[in-house]
Amino acid sequence: MDSLGQYEQRVVWTVVDSGIGPLLLAATGEGLVNVVFHATGPVRDRALERLATRLGSEPVEVPGSPLLAEAARQLDAYFAGERHAFDLPLDWSLTAGFNREVLRELASGVPYGSVVGYGDLAGRVGQPGGAQAVGAAMGSNPLPVVVPCHRVVESDGGIGGFGGGLDTKRKLLALEGVLPEPLF
Repeated sequence: MDSLGQYEQRVVWTVVDSGIGPLLLAATGEGLVNVVFHATGPVRDRALERLATRLGSEPVEVPGSPLLAEAARQLDAYFAGERHAFDLPLDWSLTAGFNREVLRELASGVPYGSVVGYGDLAGRVGQPGGAQAVGAAMGSNPLPVVVPCHRVVESDGGIGGFGGGLDTKRKLLALEGVLPEPLF
Protein backbone atom coordinates (compact mmCIF):
# COMPACT_ATOMS: atom_id res chain seq x y z
CA MET A 1 0.00 0.00 0.00
CA ASP A 2 1.36 3.46 -0.79
CA SER A 3 1.91 6.03 1.94
CA LEU A 4 -1.21 7.99 0.97
CA GLY A 5 -3.33 4.86 1.37
CA GLN A 6 -1.77 4.17 4.75
CA TYR A 7 -2.53 7.73 5.85
CA GLU A 8 -6.13 7.44 4.73
CA GLN A 9 -6.58 4.23 6.72
CA ARG A 10 -5.00 5.70 9.85
CA VAL A 11 -7.30 5.62 12.84
CA VAL A 12 -6.86 8.32 15.46
CA TRP A 13 -8.69 8.45 18.77
CA THR A 14 -9.14 10.32 22.02
CA VAL A 15 -11.40 10.13 25.06
CA VAL A 16 -13.44 13.19 26.03
CA ASP A 17 -15.60 13.93 29.03
CA SER A 18 -19.27 14.50 28.30
CA GLY A 19 -22.58 15.02 30.02
CA ILE A 20 -23.01 11.23 29.97
CA GLY A 21 -19.49 10.18 30.95
CA PRO A 22 -16.32 9.51 29.00
CA LEU A 23 -16.73 9.02 25.24
CA LEU A 24 -14.12 7.50 22.96
CA LEU A 25 -14.01 9.34 19.63
CA ALA A 26 -12.24 7.71 16.70
CA ALA A 27 -11.70 9.05 13.20
CA THR A 28 -10.18 8.07 9.88
CA GLY A 29 -9.23 10.26 6.93
CA GLU A 30 -12.89 10.02 5.85
CA GLY A 31 -14.39 11.31 9.09
CA LEU A 32 -15.62 10.38 12.54
CA VAL A 33 -15.92 6.58 12.50
CA ASN A 34 -16.78 5.58 16.09
CA VAL A 35 -18.20 6.96 19.34
CA VAL A 36 -18.08 4.63 22.35
CA PHE A 37 -19.87 5.14 25.67
CA HIS A 38 -18.31 4.54 29.11
CA ALA A 39 -14.84 4.66 27.53
CA THR A 40 -12.54 3.85 30.41
CA GLY A 41 -10.28 0.88 31.10
CA PRO A 42 -11.48 -2.40 29.60
CA VAL A 43 -14.34 -0.80 27.60
CA ARG A 44 -11.90 1.59 25.89
CA ASP A 45 -9.36 -1.19 25.30
CA ARG A 46 -11.96 -3.54 23.74
CA ALA A 47 -13.23 -0.73 21.51
CA LEU A 48 -9.69 -0.02 20.26
CA GLU A 49 -9.11 -3.73 19.60
CA ARG A 50 -12.37 -3.91 17.60
CA LEU A 51 -11.36 -0.84 15.59
CA ALA A 52 -7.95 -2.33 14.78
CA THR A 53 -9.58 -5.58 13.65
CA ARG A 54 -12.39 -3.98 11.63
CA LEU A 55 -10.34 -1.20 9.99
CA GLY A 56 -7.02 -2.99 9.63
CA SER A 57 -5.03 -0.27 11.35
CA GLU A 58 -3.82 0.10 14.92
CA PRO A 59 -5.61 3.16 16.40
CA VAL A 60 -3.24 5.93 17.52
CA GLU A 61 -4.14 8.32 20.34
CA VAL A 62 -4.07 11.84 18.87
CA PRO A 63 -6.11 14.19 21.08
CA GLY A 64 -5.00 17.17 18.95
CA SER A 65 -6.42 15.79 15.70
CA PRO A 66 -8.40 18.64 14.10
CA LEU A 67 -11.41 16.39 13.42
CA LEU A 68 -11.44 14.94 16.94
CA ALA A 69 -11.04 18.42 18.44
CA GLU A 70 -13.98 19.67 16.35
CA ALA A 71 -16.08 16.65 17.32
CA ALA A 72 -15.27 17.33 20.99
CA ARG A 73 -16.27 21.00 20.60
CA GLN A 74 -19.56 20.08 18.94
CA LEU A 75 -20.31 17.46 21.61
CA ASP A 76 -19.56 19.99 24.37
CA ALA A 77 -21.97 22.44 22.73
CA TYR A 78 -24.60 19.70 22.37
CA PHE A 79 -24.37 18.74 26.05
CA ALA A 80 -24.53 22.44 26.99
CA GLY A 81 -27.82 22.70 25.04
CA GLU A 82 -26.23 25.07 22.50
CA ARG A 83 -26.04 22.73 19.47
CA HIS A 84 -28.94 20.78 18.01
CA ALA A 85 -27.23 19.19 14.99
CA PHE A 86 -23.75 17.90 14.28
CA ASP A 87 -21.77 19.09 11.29
CA LEU A 88 -18.98 16.56 11.01
CA PRO A 89 -17.72 14.35 8.20
CA LEU A 90 -18.72 10.76 9.00
CA ASP A 91 -16.99 7.56 7.98
CA TRP A 92 -19.74 4.94 7.57
CA SER A 93 -17.32 2.03 7.04
CA LEU A 94 -18.30 0.24 10.28
CA THR A 95 -21.85 -0.28 9.02
CA ALA A 96 -23.32 -1.49 5.75
CA GLY A 97 -26.50 -2.48 3.92
CA PHE A 98 -29.81 -2.08 5.71
CA ASN A 99 -28.16 -0.87 8.93
CA ARG A 100 -26.33 1.93 7.10
CA GLU A 101 -29.52 2.93 5.27
CA VAL A 102 -31.45 3.12 8.56
CA LEU A 103 -28.70 5.06 10.33
CA ARG A 104 -28.39 7.56 7.47
CA GLU A 105 -32.17 8.12 7.55
CA LEU A 106 -32.02 8.57 11.31
CA ALA A 107 -29.16 11.09 11.02
CA SER A 108 -30.89 13.18 8.36
CA GLY A 109 -34.56 12.69 9.16
CA VAL A 110 -35.06 12.70 12.95
CA PRO A 111 -34.13 16.14 14.28
CA TYR A 112 -33.18 17.23 17.78
CA GLY A 113 -36.11 17.26 20.17
CA SER A 114 -38.10 14.58 18.35
CA VAL A 115 -38.44 10.82 18.47
CA VAL A 116 -39.43 8.13 15.99
CA GLY A 117 -40.76 4.61 16.50
CA TYR A 118 -38.75 1.58 15.38
CA GLY A 119 -41.56 0.62 12.99
CA ASP A 120 -41.93 4.15 11.64
CA LEU A 121 -38.22 4.29 10.89
CA ALA A 122 -38.44 0.91 9.16
CA GLY A 123 -41.24 2.29 6.96
CA ARG A 124 -39.14 5.33 6.05
CA VAL A 125 -36.50 3.05 4.50
CA GLY A 126 -39.07 0.95 2.65
CA GLN A 127 -39.24 -1.96 5.10
CA PRO A 128 -42.62 -1.74 6.82
CA GLY A 129 -42.75 -4.43 9.45
CA GLY A 130 -38.99 -4.20 9.95
CA ALA A 131 -39.08 -2.80 13.49
CA GLN A 132 -36.88 -5.59 14.88
CA ALA A 133 -34.33 -5.08 12.12
CA VAL A 134 -34.29 -1.36 12.96
CA GLY A 135 -33.66 -2.30 16.60
CA ALA A 136 -30.67 -4.37 15.49
CA ALA A 137 -29.41 -1.43 13.41
CA MET A 138 -29.68 0.86 16.43
CA GLY A 139 -27.77 -1.67 18.53
CA SER A 140 -24.94 -1.72 15.99
CA ASN A 141 -24.74 2.08 15.55
CA PRO A 142 -21.02 2.94 15.54
CA LEU A 143 -21.73 6.68 15.98
CA PRO A 144 -24.20 7.09 18.89
CA VAL A 145 -25.17 10.62 19.95
CA VAL A 146 -23.91 12.02 16.61
CA VAL A 147 -26.20 9.58 14.78
CA PRO A 148 -29.01 9.86 17.34
CA CYS A 149 -30.20 6.30 18.01
CA HIS A 150 -31.43 7.55 21.40
CA ARG A 151 -34.31 9.19 19.48
CA VAL A 152 -35.75 5.81 18.46
CA VAL A 153 -38.45 4.57 20.83
CA GLU A 154 -41.19 1.95 21.00
CA SER A 155 -44.50 2.79 19.34
CA ASP A 156 -46.38 2.24 22.61
CA GLY A 157 -44.35 5.01 24.26
CA GLY A 158 -41.78 2.73 25.88
CA ILE A 159 -38.19 3.89 25.84
CA GLY A 160 -36.82 0.81 24.04
CA GLY A 161 -33.26 -0.42 24.42
CA PHE A 162 -29.96 1.41 24.23
CA GLY A 163 -26.36 0.29 23.94
CA GLY A 164 -25.20 3.03 26.29
CA GLY A 165 -27.69 1.95 28.96
CA LEU A 166 -31.23 3.14 29.61
CA ASP A 167 -30.06 5.80 32.09
CA THR A 168 -27.90 7.32 29.35
CA LYS A 169 -30.82 7.21 26.88
CA ARG A 170 -33.06 8.96 29.41
CA LYS A 171 -30.41 11.66 29.97
CA LEU A 172 -30.08 12.29 26.23
CA LEU A 173 -33.85 12.45 25.72
CA ALA A 174 -34.21 14.75 28.74
CA LEU A 175 -31.44 17.00 27.38
CA GLU A 176 -33.43 17.32 24.15
CA GLY A 177 -36.68 17.96 26.04
CA VAL A 178 -38.39 14.78 24.82
CA LEU A 179 -39.17 11.76 26.92
CA PRO A 180 -41.55 8.92 26.00
CA GLU A 181 -44.86 8.95 27.93
CA PRO A 182 -44.05 6.37 30.64
CA LEU A 183 -41.20 8.52 31.91
CA PHE A 184 -43.34 11.55 32.70
